[in-house]
Amino acid sequence: MPSSVVHTMRYDHKSKTLRIIFVSGMVYDYLNVPEKVYEEMKGSGSKGTFLNQRIKTKFRFRKIE
Repeated sequence: MPSSVVHTMRYDHKSKTLRIIFVSGMVYDYLNVPEKVYEEMKGSGSKGTFLNQRIKTKFRFRKIE
């Protein structure tokens, strides 16, 4: 299901980094995200809600310029 907030998400299994590319064009890397959380996000009905409730509040991040 397309998201109105998340354009693309990529997961690096080796570094456990979840890269979120937002519809706005902003890019953030969320660090040390377990693969299980990434898989749950992929299967969620609302990527934006999942991101806000389960990722933004729990994992460090860095904005990619």
